[in-house]
Amino acid sequence: MTDVAFDHAVADPAPIQPASRPNLDKGFNPLTMILFFGILAVGLLYVAYSIYSDVDATGTRVTSYLPYILLIVALLIALGFEFVNGFHDTANAVATVIYTHSLPAEFAVMWSGLFNFLGVLTSTGAVAFGIVSLLPVELILQVGSSAGFAMVFALLIAAILWNLGTWYFGLPASSSHTLIGSIIGVGVANALMRGRDGTSGVDWGKATEIGYALLLSPLVGFVCAASLLLLLKVIIKNPALYAAPEGNKAPPIWIRGLLILTCTGVSFAHGSNDGQKGMGLIMLILIGTVPTAYALNRALPESQVAQFAKVSDAASKVVAAKGAGHAIIGDPRPAVTQYVTSHHISEGTYPSLSVLVKDVGDQVATYGSLNKVPAEVVGNTRNDMYLTSEAIRFLMKDKENDLNKDEVATLNAYKGGLDNATKFIPTWVKVAVAIALGLGTMIGWKRIVVTVGEKIGKTHLTYAQGASAELVAAATIGAADMFGLPVSTTHVLSSGVAGSMAANGSGLQVATIRNMLMAWVLTLPVAILLSGTLYVIFSRIF
Repeated sequence: MTDVAFDHAVADPAPIQPASRPNLDKGFNPLTMILFFGILAVGLLYVAYSIYSDVDATGTRVTSYLPYILLIVALLIALGFEFVNGFHDTANAVATVIYTHSLPAEFAVMWSGLFNFLGVLTSTGAVAFGIVSLLPVELILQVGSSAGFAMVFALLIAAILWNLGTWYFGLPASSSHTLIGSIIGVGVANALMRGRDGTSGVDWGKATEIGYALLLSPLVGFVCAASLLLLLKVIIKNPALYAAPEGNKAPPIWIRGLLILTCTGVSFAHGSNDGQKGMGLIMLILIGTVPTAYALNRALPESQVAQFAKVSDAASKVVAAKGAGHAIIGDPRPAVTQYVTSHHISEGTYPSLSVLVKDVGDQVATYGSLNKVPAEVVGNTRNDMYLTSEAIRFLMKDKENDLNKDEVATLNAYKGGLDNATKFIPTWVKVAVAIALGLGTMIGWKRIVVTVGEKIGKTHLTYAQGASAELVAAATIGAADMFGLPVSTTHVLSSGVAGSMAANGSGLQVATIRNMLMAWVLTLPVAILLSGTLYVIFSRIF
């Protein structure tokens, strides 16, 4: 009996070790930290030097240091938002590679930070100015005023407070959702304080467009990740792909490569989309504090300025023809501002816009180059360009615009020239945002990683589940970036993990899903209330 038992013991395979929890408490290698902080120091020096050289290049004499103090404070708050954003969203990108033992936690965080950085640097800026366009136009035009600073401080501090609160409880809440709510809160409060209906304080068309993107992105994440997992089971029969890791063992090389690739894609897409959410606000801060350097794109080549003169003349003729028979006496700006605010074409809309288009064209023609616009008028020129661009944007959407196809093309070309001059992001802003995102990820990643890796499904994350969620997240965020729409990395990826768990029959932890849904539902109203309240308070202080 002893010999038989011994033979059986040798023949039976060793029991499979259950997947073990990854080591999340291991610190970063000292040399790695020295290298990181060295890069951080170089980046900050680059940012400081860029601001100095940009201001110095304008030849402006410094008569007061107050604007620069406000600039530093506002930049710190804006970068603080991106720093907290790193807690929430970038942590999602690394959860799957960590819990499948594809990469050690500390290396995964550094790897994700690198591709976030690259994503930010290569971003288009479309999302950044899509966010800014939600703000009340009168505040954007007076961003350097006390009301403008109250707006920026209120919406950023409200977003930071809610993000910190949800992060503390380990809830994957959406930074995008929070920021949109904060902007709506400021818009509504501003309208009420000016004696208008609260619904007039926000571009609800753009808000609805962004709202659909935020609403649908988690549903897309859930359904598409579940569908992709089921498709993988049909196409790829290798059982190793659908198994949880054995102990601390790394996955097969091809699976590991796939998971690292998807993590890289999500990190890059996150940088290119989420990294932009603070960029537009930082540009507003720069325009408000040092307009001589940042109100207009002084780096625009003269060839583009010459092209702008041609499209400006064509646009002027189109708008003048629509306003024929009406004369405007005095300043055309109030009528154009009224149209941008109300979105209702009146008999004074086209004539006023015609005068403003001609005025902008004359200003650019007078100076010949944006780099030669005098410091004392640069802010006014920028405001005229921005107001004209926004009026044309709303005209394109207005069913009563009475514009034919050729006229629409002419006005769109003109609007493109205006946007090139006013909607730009210097490289140093991208570098600063990338540093803030990366630093936030390195410091606050653990809470959200644990939630995604352990608290959504009832079983350990498998390789296929991680890859499905990451692939869907990268594709969704990348597509949203192309269309200039902000989506939530947090919602897309965490809902993707939930979808893959449901499709695999792994089961979901109801308490976590309930808390995530609660945070999702509460984010908008809480952010609106917080930012609106802060705006009222700051408006009385500044």
